[in-house]
Amino acid sequence: MPPVCSRCGRSLVLEDSCPFCSRWRLQIDGIRSLFLFQDLIRHAIHQLKYGNFKALAAPFGRLLAESLAAGPLSVDTAVPVPLHPRRLRQRGYNQAGLLASEVGRITGVTVVDGSLTRARNTSAQTEAASAEARRRNVHGAFSCIDSRLAGKKVLLIDDVCTTGATLDACAVAVKSAGADSVWGLTLAREE
Repeated sequence: MPPVCSRCGRSLVLEDSCPFCSRWRLQIDGIRSLFLFQDLIRHAIHQLKYGNFKALAAPFGRLLAESLAAGPLSVDTAVPVPLHPRRLRQRGYNQAGLLASEVGRITGVTVVDGSLTRARNTSAQTEAASAEARRRNVHGAFSCIDSRLAGKKVLLIDDVCTTGATLDACAVAVKSAGADSVWGLTLAREE
């Protein structure tokens, strides 16, 4: 795997510094992803997310837990990236919540679900044409409704990171609620 940006986790091919991070000041402390979002991994994540193949959460959660155990991230609380209630009703489950539950079960990290909420029903990030459009789409879309994350080292868990806009918007809300640090961990990331 090529060198990656220590902040957003994007591949650094010819640059010494990340052109994405130099354009936008991210609030998230860093993002880590296990795979590139392509081929078999893309298909499996789509099955988990859209195909009601919830059984995939267990092996994917184990991979995330193993990565967390092997890596130098210092976290004490895992938080799934929330869906808007309307989308949750349509899908019937939150794939990030399933992944976070597995990570918590395996690692013993406390999972806090329901503190971070999606306050605004945004259009799907896949419909946004650019990184800037994705950032605008989720700007202000998340909020924390209580103080359970105050003073915590939070790990946001999601399935895919494309530009990092969703994770960063979540980090803004979580840090506003008093979290000490916020990292993101996803199964895959777009290159």
